[in-house]
Amino acid sequence: MRPEIERARRLRADMSRPEVILWSRLKRLRGEGYHFRRQAPFRGFFLDFVCYSRRLVVEVDGGQHGEEPQAAHDAMRDAILRRHGFTVLRVPTGAVRSNMIGVMESIVAHLQAAPLAHGRTRRASPDATGASPP
Repeated sequence: MRPEIERARRLRADMSRPEVILWSRLKRLRGEGYHFRRQAPFRGFFLDFVCYSRRLVVEVDGGQHGEEPQAAHDAMRDAILRRHGFTVLRVPTGAVRSNMIGVMESIVAHLQAAPLAHGRTRRASPDATGASPP
């Protein structure tokens, strides 16, 4: 097995509590047509959460992300991801714990504002009766 796949599997098994909480919410967005992957390898990086169809990366950041050298590494990483067409949304762990509604509102707003990548179409959501729109 490729080393990056093994590492991604280890990272998924060892997710922090805030990452586990956010992942449980992001999975619910599949019904809205947004599919997230967790700890996805990309060009030598491991993305906490990524929705490829909307080119959105969500990173859950602990306190060390505001300090050097981690802040410089994050800035370089974000620049590389932007060059590849991604938007990076950094969410502090404290916000996941204390303001999950606000975190999810921000993520959904970014998803809705983002164009579809590579001609993909968003699956229509069913209406209140369960029927999909035409």
